[in-house]
Amino acid sequence: MTGRQSSSLHSVAILSRGDAATRRDATPQNSRFVHVFEALAAVGIEARPAIYDESFAEEVREQLLAVDGVLVWVNPIQDGRNRASLDALLRDVSARGVWVSTHPDVTLKMGTKEVLHRTRSMGWGCDTALYRTAEAMRAELPARLATGPRVIKRSRGNGGQGVWKVESLPTSSMLRVLDATKDASEELTLEDFLRRCADYFETGSVIDQAFQPRLSEGVVRCYMAGDRCAGFGHHKVKALVDSPAARSEAGPRLYASNTDLRFQRLRRLMEDEWTPQLTSLLDIPGHDLPMIWDADFMLGPVQPDEADSYVLGEINVSSVFPVPDEAPAEIARWVVDRLQRRF
Repeated sequence: MTGRQSSSLHSVAILSRGDAATRRDATPQNSRFVHVFEALAAVGIEARPAIYDESFAEEVREQLLAVDGVLVWVNPIQDGRNRASLDALLRDVSARGVWVSTHPDVTLKMGTKEVLHRTRSMGWGCDTALYRTAEAMRAELPARLATGPRVIKRSRGNGGQGVWKVESLPTSSMLRVLDATKDASEELTLEDFLRRCADYFETGSVIDQAFQPRLSEGVVRCYMAGDRCAGFGHHKVKALVDSPAARSEAGPRLYASNTDLRFQRLRRLMEDEWTPQLTSLLDIPGHDLPMIWDADFMLGPVQPDEADSYVLGEINVSSVFPVPDEAPAEIARWVVDRLQRRF
């Protein structure tokens, strides 16, 4: 094992994907995570870029074994590659004493769409089903479609990949399906749609949620550093929105601090109720929560007191970026606390 460098400071590597040239030229100053590097330096942590690719994985392994911790920003699916090899590497360095955030085992518990099914009884839940086989989906989806439109999601993915709005047509046996990455819907038979989803079952499962009619009003993203809110993002989306007028209102995500008055009820729910419930349900020790993660919420039914309810659409763990301006400092505080407790 490569020994860690002796220093009065803790050291971490910030790991992201890239090629050999990117690895050779990487510095904190030219990194997209420059503000995270700066925030870590401000609390006395030496941070170094660690560019990863499967072709030089052993070189990265040696680099990670020389630091106290590694902060990981790698998508589950990127450029046709998954994280299988990387996750094995991260488990290995973790077993050798390096703190890994987010650890792959935690990602599997809270960073896949299955979390929507496992937490469906919580305050953020809605009518949600889980299909582990195409046969189960064939048998159960029609009855659920009879109650209204559904959203079908592959268990692992990002960027809208493998997410569909599906609804029955009133005068036909065909289904209207809208791919979250496309602008126009199409009509398919159930069997044709199942063929579109066949690959999802090879690497995981499929989640089926009731479509939320208020989706066109926007999505609120709550950023969390461990168990504390690190800020918010809000934007109106095109994905799965049928109305051309509503689609025309879609725009970029606008960021806000964790003190923004519009989102204090959601902050309280996340910090005081939902995150403790989440860690209990998924058996995740609080100190193993990711150094940065987010939860995307759609607006649910208006409550009797006229307050909005929130419905969880997904939790992102693997590669949460960009983040609100205040988030790097929150990340740094969580990292220094974890390292001080660990070492």
